[in-house]
Amino acid sequence: MSDADRALRPFIEADLEAIVELWVAAWSESGFVVDFGARRAWLETRLRAFQAEGGLILVGLDAGARPAGFVTLDPKTGFLDQLCVAPSEFGSGLATALIDAAKRKSRGVIELEVNEANARARRLYEREGFAAVGRSVNSQSGLPTLKMRWIAQGG
Repeated sequence: MSDADRALRPFIEADLEAIVELWVAAWSESGFVVDFGARRAWLETRLRAFQAEGGLILVGLDAGARPAGFVTLDPKTGFLDQLCVAPSEFGSGLATALIDAAKRKSRGVIELEVNEANARARRLYEREGFAAVGRSVNSQSGLPTLKMRWIAQGG
């Protein structure tokens, strides 16, 4: 399945459990020493609040039409808060399809923070045209992050 053929759709409440589980699974494979399973309630609350405040959540589906990844974007500010794909989708093109969808929904600028030690994610964002523009620290984990920005060509 090519990136352009990936099935994406807006989040529905019935997706919540599945995307929380794939988030835990994906982050558990990241190598970070954080109990992501214990953060399920935090993510559920964050996603619900994000959507209630006008945030966009897009869900990528696997071949069986089950949630296999998601991206969150605040269309007003261009902040991409979450990008996650199930471990079975690593390298499948789903992350790129979700980023491309976020770019189309943005106003031509997207900003995000990525863990400095997450080389795989940094490479993905760099391939997708994001550049590091600063540093910060994750308020939950205390880990150093890079602030990254994508600006549409001609923007």
